[in-house]
Amino acid sequence: MKLAVHFWAPTFKWGISIANVADFSKPPEKLSYPQQLAVTCTGLVWSRYSMVITPKNWNLFSVNVAMAGTGLYQLSRKIKHDYFPEKEAVAEGQ
Repeated sequence: MKLAVHFWAPTFKWGISIANVADFSKPPEKLSYPQQLAVTCTGLVWSRYSMVITPKNWNLFSVNVAMAGTGLYQLSRKIKHDYFPEKEAVAEGQ
């Protein structure tokens, strides 16, 4: 039985990563922990899955690595803003 690598679902999933990159300019206080955790965890879980299935789906792997990366970056911005605000205030005052 020959298995097919599905193309469209991972291709449309790039829209989530592109939207997350567009949100890099959004103020950190407007970012959502649940949303960014969902994007990050989805990216990590599906990246792993795309490497254990046969045949390997490299489009699925790459989009999910991008999702995990953008989600982690957004989470780091949110955490930095919420828990380390004095460092930002010092940097803005210079």
